[in-house]
Amino acid sequence: MPENTPLIRQCRRCGTCCAKGGPALHLEDREKVESGKIPLKTLLTIRQGEPAFDNIQAKVTPALTDIIKVKNAAENDGTCRYLDQAKVACAIYDYRPIECRLLACWDTRPLAAMYDQDRLTRSHLLSRLPGLIDLVAEHQQRCDYVRVGQWAAQIRSGQGSEEAVQKLLELMRYDQSLRKVTVERTRLDSEMLEFLFGRPLHLTIRLFRLRLARHGTALTIEPYL
Repeated sequence: MPENTPLIRQCRRCGTCCAKGGPALHLEDREKVESGKIPLKTLLTIRQGEPAFDNIQAKVTPALTDIIKVKNAAENDGTCRYLDQAKVACAIYDYRPIECRLLACWDTRPLAAMYDQDRLTRSHLLSRLPGLIDLVAEHQQRCDYVRVGQWAAQIRSGQGSEEAVQKLLELMRYDQSLRKVTVERTRLDSEMLEFLFGRPLHLTIRLFRLRLARHGTALTIEPYL
């Protein structure tokens, strides 16, 4: 670094960190969610076992617990949804999550020290709603990513792939049906589904290098590089 280059020691509010995605939530953020300051419909859950990018290790690794994150601004825009991109300002600055408070681009050590500690999980937030928490637990068990990963490996290898394709398609139908029925019976905002059940399986199979394909009227699952 040139000698005359000033060191950054304070936030310039450039929005660069916000453009890299919403923060994950920790136990310190629980009150913000339960009070409605950060609504559940603005959150999504990376489910336990789901492949996710670990910012500290700089690699994709299975999530050890739920990782509840603030959603992106849009499907094709990875910016945190709470960033006002016109003003380059945080819409919830006064009660922003702990990761945002600790993040300093000139010194990431405080954030790194707590990055995977005391994660906020769905069970913390749904503990007062036994009906929903039981439904979430059933979905997590049936749509376990260890099982999905095993079937994905069979499909990619070609060994027992036909049976694995059918099992995975059946699981996707269950996942899709459960989401639809949950909204119909509980009248919940459909935007809460990604918090309750994570992202739909027909999307997350991409993480296992698989994709849905249609041959005539038949739907199947194929590997891709």
